Amino acid sequence: MKRFLSLMVLAGMVIALGLWVWQKSLAPTAETIVSSSLQSLQAQNRLNVFAARFVTVVTSRKAQFGLAAQKTMIVPAMVRYEVDLAKLKPADLSWDETDRRLSVTLPPLAVAGPEFDLKAVQEYQSGAILMALTNAEALLDTENRAKAERDVLTQAQSGPLMSMAREAAIRAVERSFAMPLAAAGVEAQVKVEFAQ
Repeated sequence: MKRFLSLMVLAGMVIALGLWVWQKSLAPTAETIVSSSLQSLQAQNRLNVFAARFVTVVTSRKAQFGLAAQKTMIVPAMVRYEVDLAKLKPADLSWDETDRRLSVTLPPLAVAGPEFDLKAVQEYQSGAILMALTNAEALLDTENRAKAERDVLTQAQSGPLMSMAREAAIRAVERSFAMPLAAAGVEAQVKVEFAQ
């Protein structure tokens, strides 16, 4: 009876060991998880990480036939900061098995927009005679729109806002890789940075 119990215990241990080895062989590798996460991110295409609202004040002047016209516009606008994840390639990822660290290099951060809030635009103008006789008003509007776009993009690309957007992108992408790794039981650090 003792021999039978010993054999049963031994058989149970062999079966448990076999099940443990089989389970470990089925567990996905870190590289497989990272590859799947990359495909998921690429499928998102663009990742909007930050948005900012700006107001710009622009003025344009035209003179013709001894007459002058001027138009000032106060224009609110919105821009979005985004990363084109479709440009993220396997070569931008590096898995260090020794340190258990995934390094990700993102494509450059882009500013999308501006999108002008046309309902909230305020206009001030002078030179009604010249505007009535010529296409000066249309020319002033075109010039002001171009100036407003340039000014908003200049504001949007200023240091502090770009830094905040980069940090938001880094945190979002870090989570996108770290969460699947952690869920699969893979202990890893994820380091994300932008290409210089």
